[in-house]
Amino acid sequence: MKAILVGENRSLHWSEVPDPVMGTEDVLVKIEAAALNRADLMQREGDYPPPPGCPEWMGLEIAGTIVDIGEEAAAKSDWKVGDKVCALLGGGGYAEYVNVKYDMIMPVPKNCSMVEAAAIPEAFATAYLNLFIEGKIQEGDTLLMNAGASGLASVIIPMAKAFGIRVITTVLSDEIARSIKHLNADVVVNTGKQEIVEVLKEQLAEGHPVDVAIDCLGGEVMGKCLPYLKHGARWIMIAALAGQITEIDLKNIYVRNVRIIGSTLRSRTPQVKAQILASLVRDVWPKVETGEVKPTIYKVLPITEAEAAHDILYRGENVGKVVLTV
Repeated sequence: MKAILVGENRSLHWSEVPDPVMGTEDVLVKIEAAALNRADLMQREGDYPPPPGCPEWMGLEIAGTIVDIGEEAAAKSDWKVGDKVCALLGGGGYAEYVNVKYDMIMPVPKNCSMVEAAAIPEAFATAYLNLFIEGKIQEGDTLLMNAGASGLASVIIPMAKAFGIRVITTVLSDEIARSIKHLNADVVVNTGKQEIVEVLKEQLAEGHPVDVAIDCLGGEVMGKCLPYLKHGARWIMIAALAGQITEIDLKNIYVRNVRIIGSTLRSRTPQVKAQILASLVRDVWPKVETGEVKPTIYKVLPITEAEAAHDILYRGENVGKVVLTV
């Protein structure tokens, strides 16, 4: 089969690789679409290696068709050859085929295309993990989701809204604010014109403090925001694209019981990931199938143009997910 490999100068090539060797608990999926994540860029740059046993090539979420099932996978699940599925991977999605343990796949939701389904597993699992497991967010709470035009925000914002959560998000310009209007965030802060710290201070004074923040930016501003959260708030760090260093008033943290939580999906055990996926199908799939929550697709390219697809993420121009078709 073929897969995307990283060559000299980190260039990407559609190249021949060995076919997957199935385990007894695996299903073999013929990949039809694979969605991009920033983790793919980090892996390409050598900063985010795949877990042991995973293919060396990138790709954390795919959609496709089951073409073979291991003996134990057949005994322990209801999956059948021909089922349309989407899957969360440790790696290996930029390819024609992939092995997946039977409990790491989900049915393609009704009313979803394969391109949309490919954009679901990693982003939706990350959203569910940070909203409901780490964040313990409740109906009526307020969420701060930084970087509102990101692929993850395009999932987290509508997912939060579907569960009755008030959402504040940040963007870099009025143009970007217009481009995410369909996500229906309650407050969109253009940080080119407004300081998010001042907005949070106003929200606190008006009785709408942030209960949970999901932050992929970090940097200097992160520490400045912490004094203006609700007592007992959770600030969840999932990346530090704006800088890894900040200054924190520790007294504010312990007096107001603010919790800073570091969170990545990839570091979770397979058992925890399987539980998250089962929770997604149970709790979120009904809202996907009614259209309350759907991934936002920015661009679709053939997998042979993976480098051009990566460039879209490097430039930060995408509003929503970029997907490769195989």
